[in-house]
Amino acid sequence: MALVKKRSVTIRGHRTSYSLEQAFHDDLVAIAAARTMSLAALIGEIDETRPRGSNLSSALRLYVLAWAKGQHS
Repeated sequence: MALVKKRSVTIRGHRTSYSLEQAFHDDLVAIAAARTMSLAALIGEIDETRPRGSNLSSALRLYVLAWAKGQHS
């Protein structure tokens, strides 16, 4: 079973945290590299587009899933 690790990031000038399993975090890092952007910038983009009131950690997981399925922009 994968352990969830809490991480912090600064996006748009404010500090926030999210909790992800290592595999999801590794994929986010790889996606950011593939898009030639920082991890913080990618998380900021995902944060801006997630539905209001939804959980950032869940939005990050769903983004990784969509990317893996080829449903990314």
